[in-house]
Order: sequence, then C-alpha cells, then structure tokens
Amino acid sequence: MAPTVAGFPGRAAHSPQGPAAFRRRFGFLAGLLIFLLLPFTSRLCAQDLFEIQVYPYDTVEPHHTMIELHMNFYPVGTKNTESGLFPNNHQFHTTMEVTHGLTKDWELAGYLVTAPYVPNVGPKFAGARVRPRWKAPEEWHLPFRFSVSTEVGFNKHQFDPNTITLEIRPIIEKGIGNWYFSMNPDLTKSFRGVDAHHGFGMEPGVKLSYNLTKKIAPGFEYYAETGPIAHFDTLHDQHHLIFPTLDLNVSPDWELNFGVGRGLTGSSEHWVVKWIVGRRFDF
Repeated sequence: MAPTVAGFPGRAAHSPQGPAAFRRRFGFLAGLLIFLLLPFTSRLCAQDLFEIQVYPYDTVEPHHTMIELHMNFYPVGTKNTESGLFPNNHQFHTTMEVTHGLTKDWELAGYLVTAPYVPNVGPKFAGARVRPRWKAPEEWHLPFRFSVSTEVGFNKHQFDPNTITLEIRPIIEKGIGNWYFSMNPDLTKSFRGVDAHHGFGMEPGVKLSYNLTKKIAPGFEYYAETGPIAHFDTLHDQHHLIFPTLDLNVSPDWELNFGVGRGLTGSSEHWVVKWIVGRRFDF
C-alpha cells in the first residue's frame, strides 16, 4: 500500500508514559532490527518479480478491506534460465492482493499470483501467499514509523526454484515536509527448493518521493539482491534495479503507483514496467 501523505501529524516529544517508556520501546525495536540484520551466511532466494513494492508503515484500518492489483510487464528480460524457470522476457504478471484490517495495529493479507501471459506457454498460475503485518503504535512516539511484515509464499517451480519461502520485512518510514522515505531490509528464507539448505538472505528496497502537489508524488524506488551479507557476490552477479515512479494520491480510498525500472548490472532484469491499482472498501 502506498502512502497518501509524506509528513506526520504534530506530536509531543515524549510518550505520555514518560521518557523511560520511550527508551524501553526504542531499545526493543533497535534490538529487533539488529537481530534481523545479523550477517547470516546465506544464499539469497530469487528476487520477487510479481509484487515490486516498497511497503509503507500504515496498515489497513479495522473492518476495512484493501484490494490491490500488482501488474508487471518485462519488455526486455531473461531468455536463458536454469532450474526449469520460464524466461521472463515478455512475461506479463498480475497479482491480486486482498488485505483486511484486524485491529488498529494488525492486518492480514492473501495473494493470488498469476502470469496471464508467458511466451510460447500461455497463462499460468504462479502461486499464493499469506501475510500478517504489525505496526508499532504511533503513541510510542518513535523517531521513525516502524512495522514488520511476515509473508509465507507457495510458489510454482517454473517461476521460483524455491517453492516454499518466508519473507520477514522490517519497514522503516520517515516523512519530513513534502519528502517521504521508506526502507525495507527484507530477509528471505527457503524451506523447500534449491536454496532450502541455506540460511537467511537479504534483499533491500528503498523508496524516496516528493509531494509535488497534494495529488502528485514523483520519486524513485530501488531494489537489490547483493548475495550473502557476510560476503557479497561480485557486482556482475548482483541484481540492482532502479525505478523512477509516480504516485497519484487522488483519494484516501485509492492507491495508484506507476514505474519503469532498469537493471543496473549484467544479471539484473533489463527493463520492467510496473503499476499498482488499489481500492479500500468498508467491509
């Protein structure tokens, strides 16, 4: 879900429970981040080519449902692959995400992952996912907004050589004036597939945007797959993609995001066009 505003509402410098409570909460979150970013010796799972998004902090409001379509097209992509994967050159992907707000701090999402067009193959079902997400209450008055998404994926081997995967996605968000920043240092783990015997890997994503008007926010998104944290892959084998993006904040009920991405290394996806259309409902 894309943010609708970049800045945060005004708030006091300390929690109503005092600075000691603030320090305890901040220490807990800082410790959690350090634990999540420990340098596991690992090999990374494949980069997600179906849901290309840097997550924001906010969750869906209680008793509301968000329906999103993530659509990606690869005008220039891989033509030779390993492990029985379909080449992504000219593939078209559509992922339907349905997210329901359980409480003011929890949401639950389910995904249906499809490839309506695979060259020389036709439409294919690519998998399904389930994702709970928790956000730290704003009443904690942290210096940034923080939430954690945990996603379990069940993938078809023609699209991901790891058929059961776990993603742990910390979300760190900050808004200053018209500027908006979000960072997702994703951790990934395979439980079935070619990387099941490896540990956790990391795939960071970063978003920076500027509210040019109340409705138009141009920006950039960056995604990477750098190899094991303890010893990065060579630059040629790393995946780095950058997307100039445009968010249209036409209504609090709508999410509209568009981007054109370019791979920056030889093994990266060459060109990717992505767009996200989402609508909130009071269910």
